[in-house]
Amino acid sequence: MEALGAFLPLILMLVVFYFLIIRPQQKRHKERMAMLDALKKGDRVVTIGGLHGTIVDLNDDQVVLRVNENTKLTFDRNAVNVVLNKKEDE
Repeated sequence: MEALGAFLPLILMLVVFYFLIIRPQQKRHKERMAMLDALKKGDRVVTIGGLHGTIVDLNDDQVVLRVNENTKLTFDRNAVNVVLNKKEDE
């Protein structure tokens, strides 16, 4: 019984660590992956570098953004940080 009492604070710290650090991180990762999977043509996005653009083409690994009338840039799909607004025909 004394051994359980000695390990109880350690077990309690591990449980608190899981719920305060690991669990929220897993939730954020899941939300980010859902956002990346939901990308489609016409979405206005911001990349991790701060570049604003509209998606004109995408595949499994890359997105092509139109940043002005004449400029299209290709980025890794993971470089998309935020979707500003969705396409209007939803």
